[in-house]
Parts: sequence; structure tokens; C-alpha cells
Amino acid sequence: MKQITSTQNPYIKQLVQLQDKARARKQSGTFIIEGQREIMLATKGGYEIETILFVSDFFTENEARQLGGRTAQYIEIARDVYQKLAYRDTTEGIIAIAITKNTNLDSLQLKDNPLILVAEAPEKPGNIGALLRTADAAGLDAVIIANPKSDMYSPNIIRSSVGCIFTNNIATGTTGEVIEYLNNNNINIYCATLQDSTSYHEQNYNSPTALVVGTEATGLTQEWRDAAKQNIIIPMGGAIDSMNVSVAAAILIFEAKRQRGFTN
Repeated sequence: MKQITSTQNPYIKQLVQLQDKARARKQSGTFIIEGQREIMLATKGGYEIETILFVSDFFTENEARQLGGRTAQYIEIARDVYQKLAYRDTTEGIIAIAITKNTNLDSLQLKDNPLILVAEAPEKPGNIGALLRTADAAGLDAVIIANPKSDMYSPNIIRSSVGCIFTNNIATGTTGEVIEYLNNNNINIYCATLQDSTSYHEQNYNSPTALVVGTEATGLTQEWRDAAKQNIIIPMGGAIDSMNVSVAAAILIFEAKRQRGFTN
């Protein structure tokens, strides 16, 4: 089995670029997964693991092979090499190189009567991660990011989603493309916005539904408000008129799930 002990190894330098640069991930079609739980969720979500790098002080070769499967390559690395690649402060001693999935809208495979979350132009990885965690908890059929501002396979999003990027059915596209996709699939659009809105709990979400949220700073664009079957609002009793996007999305999602008889 191959071993790498130097942080100056050319392959390790390539992996550092893969960790740091969205362009490198796009060009190679691969990305880095750090941590045992995240690797397990990725394989469960159908991601192909290309390479497993592990520190023998923390993982045996047999344990690493149980995570990566038969087709992966296995490389034992020194601790300082691992620290060079690791994004998190905690040390688990295992990293995987995985192949990205197609996130085109046409790649979505929806069940009958889907419930979908759409987020327009979310910028903060922490918010994206929280949205993905909520979507996983609710068992949504899909999460669509319209006009994405971040690379979905960035280490920030993987970390903040606690691996839920791998457990969700995810697609991206422009706002126009997403609206066209929803209309073509007869999915009702409900937009969370202040303008021309009714209370969210007065609507019926039992038919195919897309719940659409925007950024806290600017909200949804006019294009979404015009496309909505109904604009909806969460009544608030405080001095401000907005809340964290992931909190707002959770309120809307679980009301829709309640109406659909959601039980764990």
C-alpha cells in the first residue's frame, strides 16, 4: 500500500488546492470529505469514493477499507500530512476524495407529490448547511439552490451541513431555470416574502409544493414573487420584520409536513 510522509508531495499539493479552490474541484470533478461520519453519509448517499487517506495511529487499513469499499485507492499518510489537508480543528485521521454528482435540474428524480425547498442565492455556508440539515430532518424530496453563490462541495458547506449535503437530493440552476422546472412539473410555488402575502398557515401544501426562501438582506427577487401561486409570510410580534433564513424555512417546512401527516 502506498504511503506519503511529506507535505511537499505533489499529490498532497494537488489535494490542498482541491480543499481550497472551487475551480480545482470543478476541473477535477472531485472534492474532499473529512471525517468518518461524513464519509459514511456520502457512501450511503451514492457518492463514489476515489481515494481514502488515513493516519494509522487513528485508523487501521481494514477500518479504512470498510469506509471506502473495494474500488477506492488507499494511502497511509503521516500526521503532519493529514494536518496539512484537514479543514477542521479536531483530528479524526481520515480523509476521502470523492467524485462530485451532477446537480443539474434534469438530474432530479422526484417522487409523486413532492415537497421541495428552494433557496435563492444563499451566501453564507452556515445558512446553507442549516437549510440542508433541516431538509434532511424533514425528509424533503429535494433542495434546489437558485443562483448559487457558493460551490456546493466547499469544505465550509460540508462541515456546516454535518454531512447532510450527501443525504439530500440537490440541484442548482438560475432563478428562471428553476421556475420553469417547477412550472413544467406542475409544482405549486409558495414564496416567503413581505409583499402581497398571506399567513403561511392559511395555505394548503398537500399538493406538489415548492417553498421558496430568499436572503435575509434582500429577500426574494421580483421574478419569484411574480411566479408564486401565493406569497406567504410568517407573522412576527417583535420589532423586526425578518428572521434567519434557515429558521424561517424550518417553520414553513414543518407546517407543510404537519399538513401531510408527518410522523417520524
